[in-house]
Amino acid sequence: MEGEEVRRAKQRSRESSVHSVDPYGFERPADFDYTTYEEFFSRYLVVLTRRAIKWSKLLKGNTRVQKNIKVKRYIRKGIPNEHRAEVWMVVSGARSHMDHNPGYYQKLLEGDQNSKLVETIITDYYSPEMMGLKIDQDVLGHLVKMKNPAVAELMEKHGNLWTLVASRWFICLFIDILPVETVLRIWDCLFYEGSKIIFRVALTLIKQHQDFILEAKNFPEICEKFKQITTGPFVTECHIFMQKIFTEPGSLRMTTINKLRDTCRANLTASV
Repeated sequence: MEGEEVRRAKQRSRESSVHSVDPYGFERPADFDYTTYEEFFSRYLVVLTRRAIKWSKLLKGNTRVQKNIKVKRYIRKGIPNEHRAEVWMVVSGARSHMDHNPGYYQKLLEGDQNSKLVETIITDYYSPEMMGLKIDQDVLGHLVKMKNPAVAELMEKHGNLWTLVASRWFICLFIDILPVETVLRIWDCLFYEGSKIIFRVALTLIKQHQDFILEAKNFPEICEKFKQITTGPFVTECHIFMQKIFTEPGSLRMTTINKLRDTCRANLTASV
């Protein structure tokens, strides 16, 4: 099992190293650093192999995982590619919805649409008003003020325009922002633990690069700093990065996020 998994992973790595499209179908940027990626992936292979063996033992041929502490720990350490699609379906609740609503997806395709089936994890991000996105950008501002007051003070000094530095993070759920292996690991946790994961990722990026961000002298420089912190070894080493998001921000409860959302929603509604 271990030898076969290593062989397949190495083959995927060799095939992707000579193409402008990565193994997941995403086009790589023109300045993609193939050498650094190869060095990272050779180390990550060890992790992938270890996780594949553990997941195979956990599932024992059955993809219908149950939510519990062990599964939560396994998901935080990464779902192997061969199990990811089905595990995402189960832990996100999509499989349950399909089982209880046969034919519903086909009805959606035919035009009988209801945005409330599709917004159980990320709420109201993709409506015309994008109110959920606006709220969560404000929530991030409040969380940064709690966790990284120096960065919050810098942002306040230059207009507190979180929408210009973090909107793409949230609306894309970090796709095309962070390396694809890192994004997939984030989504593993997002589908299981919910939207607080996107705040953990954002806060970790900010805390890890606080001194770098504080070098900015004006808002254009702030925007450039926020762009740069989503590249480089820290975000490429996805296994280490995912360990960091659960330690760097400290405690982050869903009750805290929901209270902040209520406050921000009231403020935004009052200002309309």
